[in-house]
Amino acid sequence: MLSLRDVHVHIGKLHILQGVNLEVKAGESAALLGRNGVGKTTTLRAIMGLVSKTGGVIRFEEHDLSSYPPHEIPGKGIGYVPQGRGIFPNLSVLENLNIGVTGKRDHDREEYVFTCFPRLKERLRQAGNTLSGGEQQMLAIARCLMMRPRLIILDEPTEGIMPRLVSQIRREIHRINRSGVSILLVEQNVETALKLCESVFLMEKGSIVYSGASHDLKSRPELVHRYLGLSQ
Repeated sequence: MLSLRDVHVHIGKLHILQGVNLEVKAGESAALLGRNGVGKTTTLRAIMGLVSKTGGVIRFEEHDLSSYPPHEIPGKGIGYVPQGRGIFPNLSVLENLNIGVTGKRDHDREEYVFTCFPRLKERLRQAGNTLSGGEQQMLAIARCLMMRPRLIILDEPTEGIMPRLVSQIRREIHRINRSGVSILLVEQNVETALKLCESVFLMEKGSIVYSGASHDLKSRPELVHRYLGLSQ
């Protein structure tokens, strides 16, 4: 479904991505893990065309994504929830939800996202900047769902969120994946990532140094310590 082959990104004189190889299959949930500054967010931004690659190929289904400007990539079936959520603070919840929808309001789809995140229906007329951090994250994910994506990319979806809302967001991401939507997740909370995702990629210095099943990584604490700085 999503395939990165030998992807390089330079920003100024810095060689940020140094030959990234990564694949997410249809219906799969995959985590991209690594210490801060190794290139995880740059990888996601390269997929979405928000930074220009200087080598390699990024494909989604039959599409070579480098053939499209960034604003057209979501229309190919990819939803993106950036770090920081990227909601419009002065627009209402309803306006944020429909920001990318063309044509008439899709009431059926709105009701679907409200079944995923009932809190949003209760706050429909509130401005985005009046929501809590967890509610803003729900809104960012729901906005992606309005576009009926086949893949959702999430960058740090539980960062800065109260623990009582983290479990709800984690549960809904899992349910979205079970509905057939593929997931690519960057997440500092390794426990959350390994619970949500069936496969995992470890990144170090701009390249993928390990790929495999999540349950295999759990049995290799030396890798977790080496690349994530954690002890199991």
